[in-house]
Amino acid sequence: MTPVQRTVTKTLFALVMMVGFTVALVPLYDVFCNITGLNGKAASQPRAIVSGEVDESRYVTVQFITRTGSGLPWRLTALDRQVRVHPGQAYEVRFAFVNHGKVARRGRAVPSVSPSEASLHLRKITCFCFQEQRLQAGERLELPLMFQLSKDLPENVHTVTLAYTLYPAAEDQLSFSEIAPTQGGDA
Repeated sequence: MTPVQRTVTKTLFALVMMVGFTVALVPLYDVFCNITGLNGKAASQPRAIVSGEVDESRYVTVQFITRTGSGLPWRLTALDRQVRVHPGQAYEVRFAFVNHGKVARRGRAVPSVSPSEASLHLRKITCFCFQEQRLQAGERLELPLMFQLSKDLPENVHTVTLAYTLYPAAEDQLSFSEIAPTQGGDA
């Protein structure tokens, strides 16, 4: 093998390794964040309520923020924008989904928690984010979120923000003409 062929072979090998590393990085990062709770990644499976004492000596404000990613003519709204909770006590809040599009679509709400250290102390018992939702054109659906902040939430955390971003299901990506909301709608 000539020196030029060796250089080309090594360069191609390095290129293949870099592409492979890039592809593997996203799932590895997600696993790392789910294990450590870093970057506000919240659990994607239901968890059981932890019974025990409620810390009635303090309140924590939990704020709910909703957004809709591009490609989905839906609106997700937190019916309670914020609640004050005692760590250790279970709470339920409700969210409304509305499909302003012209056809039935599927979407999924992806959560994130801020500050990231709070994600380790947030237990979601029931959540619409655990599965995809399907709404017919013009349909409105209310779903609950039941959660609990663990009693050992650090004392310096006074506010927890739970943000949900709504994305279309992978096979439900829309063309631009389908994204236009129906009369009076607001995507």
